[in-house]
Amino acid sequence: MSVRHGLLALLSRGPRYGYQLRAEFEASTATTWPLNIGQVYTTLSRLERDGLVSRDDQGGQDEQGRVRYAITCKGRDELDRWFAKPVSRADRPRDELVIKLAMAVTTPGVDVAAVIRAQRSATMRTLQELTRALRTLDTSTEAAQRLVVDSMIFHAEAEQRWLDHCEAVLARPSEENP
Repeated sequence: MSVRHGLLALLSRGPRYGYQLRAEFEASTATTWPLNIGQVYTTLSRLERDGLVSRDDQGGQDEQGRVRYAITCKGRDELDRWFAKPVSRADRPRDELVIKLAMAVTTPGVDVAAVIRAQRSATMRTLQELTRALRTLDTSTEAAQRLVVDSMIFHAEAEQRWLDHCEAVLARPSEENP
């Protein structure tokens, strides 16, 4: 998820302090994507530089030295564009597992089947943890948390199917493999 746009979405609800943004971001993602507070403030600085947020209350600090940030009109426009634009596969980071298996297949001496088995075990553990986490969500919990955990489960299930496919492809005689 774009931290930049996530913070803008949270600020669209009203002015917030950095620590509030961090807590609300993590709550919205069912704490599956923890944010470092330094990342929050670095992102806020860039958003402020780009005119997408401003310091609330005339840019001053409260009695505890905290600064509240508010979204600007330009920031709302940016957020609206982000929500309207589909996410492209090209915009997503490279998949390390795909790269690892591609390299394992082409690197002499690597036991590719062992790499796949290790990943399958790790993915199965993750799937079990996510399924348990889904069961512990309160029915009154925000839909956002449920959707995040559901997405992670679907990704883990898809990864298991892809690993099955990798094993099948690698089990074919070498002349059938491209």
